[in-house]
Amino acid sequence: MPGQPERFGRDASGGLTYAEIARELSRPTSTVSREVARNGGPGGYRADRADQVARRRARRSGRTRSPAPGAGVRRGRAPEAVRRFEEHFTGLLVGTGMPWMASRVLVCLYTTDSGGVTAAELVRRLQVSPASVSKAVGLLEEQGLIRCECDARRRADRYVIGDDVWCRAVLASVRVNAALADGARQGAEVFGAGTPVGDRFEEMGRFLALLSRDLLEKAEYWRRQAGPPARDG
Repeated sequence: MPGQPERFGRDASGGLTYAEIARELSRPTSTVSREVARNGGPGGYRADRADQVARRRARRSGRTRSPAPGAGVRRGRAPEAVRRFEEHFTGLLVGTGMPWMASRVLVCLYTTDSGGVTAAELVRRLQVSPASVSKAVGLLEEQGLIRCECDARRRADRYVIGDDVWCRAVLASVRVNAALADGARQGAEVFGAGTPVGDRFEEMGRFLALLSRDLLEKAEYWRRQAGPPARDG
């Protein structure tokens, strides 16, 4: 609509303006607008495609570097070994169904001694676009794998991974499995016990309910043994 700031992402009415994205990523508004404009505009921008274009552009200009290991890497760690491990572990996460960029961000955070970096630091270390980072951290926040904290010293948001991240991930999986088990029981009732479809749903429901109980017991046992999770500074 004329006279209103252009919005990008989510949907036409509830998206973020370029200025809002810039503030979130601690980048100039002009950087964000140029990034979107040269990669399809607000209606055609795709973070993964923009990332691929940026990589090709970097190779052509001779500026391609190996992605830096996570922030705060101490002396004594072999950079090449760290890089190979990060690539390997990223592949393992992708194999579980996690998107590639979200996997890279999570590995970067997990291999950082402080356990937290700003969005701008993720952009530099992973050598990707700000929008790619924004999309990835948004997904990880939704899944409860990372949290956003205000870094007053840097005047920027800092994304942090908690020590109990995998316990929380398992608990999220338990909730999903429990919901599926309940849905399967409903399916068994609708199609009737003793029918092929009803029996199929009944078996599915029993398996997922058993799996959910076992995972919940193990997660609660781990939390009791580990104590309260430490808060990252």
